[in-house]
Amino acid sequence: MKIRRATEIPLKIDMTPMIDAVFLLLIFFMVTTTLHRQEADISFALPGVAQQDEPVEIPDEQIIEIYGDGVVMLNGLQYDPPGVPDMPELVETLTRFKATADANKVEAMITIAPDADVKHQRVVDVLNACAAAKIANVTFSVDEES
Repeated sequence: MKIRRATEIPLKIDMTPMIDAVFLLLIFFMVTTTLHRQEADISFALPGVAQQDEPVEIPDEQIIEIYGDGVVMLNGLQYDPPGVPDMPELVETLTRFKATADANKVEAMITIAPDADVKHQRVVDVLNACAAAKIANVTFSVDEES
């Protein structure tokens, strides 16, 4: 015996309301979105070392005088008290002198003129300050009277 099934009704899903809802959502998000301005290229120049065509007149050498009491004078100006062995003021000044000499394409030269009764440690302190400033051309001045 053959069992008869009920006639199957084909299911049909209407896609029109779903497409309408998608388009409404698309329009909603397009309208409510704020558009950010795209980043633009900002042209600016960073500071740097300016190259000079002709050298600026700076003294060829700096003279560091060391007195017997430990006072250190660079071109007539006193730097660092006698009790300071690392000499930060002198190092800073010599570093600027070296940078200026390099920018002008001139060799930085230092002449150390110690008194006869100066302690050797103070001379070594000045040599360490020159080394910290990366000045390699260091000479000594000898007093002709002694």
